[in-house]
Amino acid sequence: MEPDPGNAGERNMKKKIILGAVVLLCILGVNLYPKEKQITSTPVELQEVTVALDWTPNTNHTGIYVAQKKGWYKDEGVRVTILPYSQAVSSDVLVATKKADVGISSTEGVVSDAALGSPVVSIASIIQHNTSSLVVREDSGITRPSDLDGKIYGGFGAPFEEAVVRKIIQSAGGQGEFETVTLTVSAMQALESGQVDFVWIFDGWDGVAAKMQGLSLTAFPITAFGIPDYSTPNIIAHPDSVNTRSDRIKRFMKATAKGYEYAREYPIESANLLLKAVPKGTFADADLVRQSQLYLSRRYADTGGAWGIQKKNSWTKYPAFMLKEKLLTDAKGKVVTSLNYESLYSNVFLFEK
Repeated sequence: MEPDPGNAGERNMKKKIILGAVVLLCILGVNLYPKEKQITSTPVELQEVTVALDWTPNTNHTGIYVAQKKGWYKDEGVRVTILPYSQAVSSDVLVATKKADVGISSTEGVVSDAALGSPVVSIASIIQHNTSSLVVREDSGITRPSDLDGKIYGGFGAPFEEAVVRKIIQSAGGQGEFETVTLTVSAMQALESGQVDFVWIFDGWDGVAAKMQGLSLTAFPITAFGIPDYSTPNIIAHPDSVNTRSDRIKRFMKATAKGYEYAREYPIESANLLLKAVPKGTFADADLVRQSQLYLSRRYADTGGAWGIQKKNSWTKYPAFMLKEKLLTDAKGKVVTSLNYESLYSNVFLFEK
């Protein structure tokens, strides 16, 4: 049967009507429905966290600078200000007096602070084990710590130094009698120039530098001569921040832990980030920074363990030793006989997610 031309025309007319209706609805739709409002975001106000360093920037601090350069503090809603280092006031004092929110200190310092009645709390271990030594020039003829009797020690003015050094000398059969001068130059400069006979160094910085410079040293590791092992340096905070589970510190520590974990995995890249982050001229030798980072990155935490977590042994054996040897005194010079070990440290900002 042939198609009916009349029906075809009718169908075409219906298509035109439907198409016209669709176009009209589209036009009307523009006017019937209001335009979407433009969404604007209000900038989030960052919480301020001030950090007091224990020395000029170095590879003990790399994780903080990595987190800052990577933008991880901002991601956590905090703005970190690193205070200029000053020999006039320690990081412990700045934290204890709430002039800084967190600081870099040592286990020795935290224990001494508690004895003096100016407590701070360690909230993370930067390096899991003690990597420091007393050192002398190899050509000095000094072969044992007992030989340090009557020698000149170049120190930094910390209250715990003389007590620990004295015990190391005595543990090797010496009297523990020596002269102390407070350094105004680096320990290695003073040692190399002959201003002092021995100094206390971090193996991961001064020890690495000495090897690179061809300076031969004789080292007496702290923990090999009567001093219990402990984690140091540490990140410290005021006890109030720990007791209140400060949200600012929690956010700071989350990003900081990420920074140190990154430095464990990528030491050279992290060293380069540190170099870029600090003021120009901070480091005289960029390669020293990289070599130091290679040394420290694998020591930030034990293999298989998380960065920062503090162990009970570090915070019981060392202070117990100091108490037993009567090496801790209060602000009046009276020997301290007891300490609350649990008040010295806290993992709360590392365990909380």
